[in-house]
Amino acid sequence: VQLQASGGGLVQVGGSLRLSCAASGRTFSKYAVAWFRQAPGKERTFVAAISSSGGTTSYADSAKGRFTISRDNAKNTVYLQMNSLTPEDTANFYCAAAYTPLSVLVGTTPTEYDYWGQGTLVTVSS
Repeated sequence: VQLQASGGGLVQVGGSLRLSCAASGRTFSKYAVAWFRQAPGKERTFVAAISSSGGTTSYADSAKGRFTISRDNAKNTVYLQMNSLTPEDTANFYCAAAYTPLSVLVGTTPTEYDYWGQGTLVTVSS
């Protein structure tokens, strides 16, 4: 599966953005998907994940209550709605996928995902 992330941009503090991760391939519905982010000079960290069916989600503590991950398997797309953005959210955001036909969540470490999209840059200005 090939992934393409989009939707990043420049937003003011308190603003919102919706990121999209578009996938190629007919079996996208069998892949769990996660969003990670990487700020300059820092490690790539987990943001949110969604099971292949969309029935289960998980979030990093920093994302809970502000971010929502969702997916539309008919459109082969996963979304990350981000609200109440702060300068600490400034980073390159990456989507990643792992084959999970049993519709369970995959973990929160980058090595557990086999497929990656290119990053989309989110900049939150104060």
